Amino acid sequence: MKILKIAAITAVFAAQFTMAQFKQTPLPYAYNALEGNIDAQTMEIHYSKHGAAYAANLNKAIAGTPQEKETLYQILSNVSKLPAAVRNNAGGHYNHELFWTVLTPQKNTQPSAKLAKAITETFGSMDAFKEKMSKAGADRFGSGWAWLSVGKDGKLFVSSTPNQDNPLMDVVEEKGTPIFGIDVWEHAYYLKYQNKRADYLTAIWNVTNWKEISRRYDEAISKK
Repeated sequence: MKILKIAAITAVFAAQFTMAQFKQTPLPYAYNALEGNIDAQTMEIHYSKHGAAYAANLNKAIAGTPQEKETLYQILSNVSKLPAAVRNNAGGHYNHELFWTVLTPQKNTQPSAKLAKAITETFGSMDAFKEKMSKAGADRFGSGWAWLSVGKDGKLFVSSTPNQDNPLMDVVEEKGTPIFGIDVWEHAYYLKYQNKRADYLTAIWNVTNWKEISRRYDEAISKK
């Protein structure tokens, strides 16, 4: 049953990027499932308010425009030519839809052998990668994201973007396919951690969904 549920959620997630009207996918766990690391109230507000607003506002921003017939990937890849409302909400929708899936209440998930090897080859070790990823989130001034992505050369890289930008956008310096993202907007952690972003960035590793990140890595590599 769990496999069927995950497959159904993945299918719904993929469908969002081929539909004119963008919608949230169901959260794949209860609001309180990540308690101890991310509190239930934060998850509920983050998903049902912030996440929902990005989807709704994206649909409003593209109403009556050619982007109504485009996929989310097409919109993001040409976002420099589009209004700020489209850029902000398309990014916000994509980023949050990814974020929900790379978190899990399941304990001690591990990256696939292929991804673990790539991380070690690129960053030296898993600990070195985590340090680099956490630093990208900690050093982001104001609001934004830290990313693990696959570049056009098939290599992994860590980057950070402001606001709701992401590596799929044509406006960023380091372009690639995101496979893991950490939200460092205050709404993602402030109720529990207040100004202690570093503590949030430490706790996030306790609920990281390495199975999903590995799946995304395989998918990104297969397209190179």
